[in-house]
Amino acid sequence: MGLPIARHLARAGNDVAVYDDDPDRMLRAADSGLRLGDSAETVAAAAEVLVTVLPGAAEFEDLMSAEGIADRLVAGSCWLDLTSNDPRVAQRVAAVTAARGVLAVGAPMAGGVESAETASLEFYVGGAVAARDRVSPLLTELARPDGVRIAGDDIGSGYSAKLLINLLWFGQVTAVSEALLLGQRLGVPPADLRRLLAGSAADSAFAQRHLDRLLAGDYAETFGLGECVAELDVLTDLASEAGSPFEVSALIARLHQDALDRFGPVDGEMLVARLLEERAGTVLRKNSLSRSN
Repeated sequence: MGLPIARHLARAGNDVAVYDDDPDRMLRAADSGLRLGDSAETVAAAAEVLVTVLPGAAEFEDLMSAEGIADRLVAGSCWLDLTSNDPRVAQRVAAVTAARGVLAVGAPMAGGVESAETASLEFYVGGAVAARDRVSPLLTELARPDGVRIAGDDIGSGYSAKLLINLLWFGQVTAVSEALLLGQRLGVPPADLRRLLAGSAADSAFAQRHLDRLLAGDYAETFGLGECVAELDVLTDLASEAGSPFEVSALIARLHQDALDRFGPVDGEMLVARLLEERAGTVLRKNSLSRSN
C-alpha cells in the first residue's frame, strides 16, 4: 500500500522521501523514481509530515515506540498514520508527540492495493481540527471523491470507526455465506439467492459490491487473514474493557480464528466463507453443484 501512496504524493508535487526495512521494497521505490531515505530515523527527523503505512498495531508500536521514531519528529511537524491501528496504541504515541509539539492524525484507510494505485481510497480521520487541516490536502490527493470521512477530534476515533466497520464487514461475509450454504441445501442455488437479495430487506453493500466475487471463488486476497484476526482481537479487548455486549461479534471472531488455524496467515479476507464451505461439504461457486469429499 505504501508504494502507490508515495508515488501519488510525489506526482502531486510533494517532496517525498521513503523508507522500508525490506530491501526489495526499497528497490521497487527506487525503480519508481522515489527518493530513498537512509533510515526510518533520518526520514522522520527531516519530515514536515511523516506518513506511516504499516501492517498493523504491533508493527506500528515497534516502529514508533520501541525504535523511538516518535522521538525523532521535530516540533511543528505532523505525523499522519494510515495503519489499521489499535486506538489505544495510537493514543499513547500521540501523547508523546503532543508533548514535543507535534501534531498527530489517525486516518486508517479502506480499500486495497488497487484503490491505492488509482487514488480512490477511503479514510476515517481522527485528530484535532488543526492537525486534520494540515494533512487534508494529502488525504484528498489519495482519496476517491468524498472519501475523506471525519470520525472525530480524538486520534483514536478514526481507528475505532474503521475497526467497527471491518467487524460488520466480516460479519456480513460470515452471515451471507451461511445463508447461501443453507439455501443451497434447501434447493435455492447461490446465484438465485444472490439475485433475490438485490433490493430486499437483506441487501447490503457487501451483497452489491463483493458477493459476485465470492461466488466466483475469489476470497479477496488483498488483505491478510492474520490481520483480520488481529483486528477482531483488538475489538474483543476493547469490548471487554468497555463492558459492552459482544456475543455475536465474539462468534465472528472465533470463526475467523478457526479459519486462520485452518489456512494459516495467508491473504484472503473472505476465507471464513471457505471454512464454512468445507464444513458444509460444498462450495458456493457459480455453476458448481458438486459436494466435496
